Amino acid sequence: MDRQEYNIELFSAVPNFVIDDINRYGKIVEYYKNMPAMSSDDTMRYFYFIIEGRIKVYQFNFETSKEQTIKILSRGDMFDVIVLMDEKPHEVVTEAYEDSKALQVPLDIVREWINQNSEFRKIFFRYVANEMRNLEELATDLSLLDTSTRFIKLLLKHFDPQTAKLRLIHDLPHEELASLIGTVRHVVNRHIQELKKEGSLEVERKKLKLTNIANLLDRLQLK
Repeated sequence: MDRQEYNIELFSAVPNFVIDDINRYGKIVEYYKNMPAMSSDDTMRYFYFIIEGRIKVYQFNFETSKEQTIKILSRGDMFDVIVLMDEKPHEVVTEAYEDSKALQVPLDIVREWINQNSEFRKIFFRYVANEMRNLEELATDLSLLDTSTRFIKLLLKHFDPQTAKLRLIHDLPHEELASLIGTVRHVVNRHIQELKKEGSLEVERKKLKLTNIANLLDRLQLK
């Protein structure tokens, strides 16, 4: 494998022995749209680096049929850091939003990288810290903010100023957007209509487009 082959920042910084291990032990796995991805059994044996596509990680309550999306994995993401660190099963559900690919590496090999190389260790723990911040923000938002504010924060979080487009969530069904902010589809529908009416949001061919960032930021400050 060439270290630039997958265009993942991590692989441009790691030493040659990591690339050699990837070539020796790594495997490219594919997941198809709307199908399950990594299982809990898989993550007890392997660690994953997302190469392309989007994979939803979520919890589901079978008694209430409520769903909470924890993370959308995309290119450059790692999974599952929790199992890698505590060696215990992580009971979450995964599903591919679209055809996706991941690099699968045995857990013991990745643990060796962390122990043996400071550059990989630095990248890994920076990623873990960012994930912890995101989970803390999600927990706080679900507890303290109303759904309108949570939805606006979701839009702004995924807005890419370089392309002026939404990333990862631009074409998701409303029920998927609702799962990201801990609510239901009809509530998200209402918020979308409100933002469309005030000129902050457009929906073209079922894709969301932000049209007034300043207004969204103002609305957050007024909350």
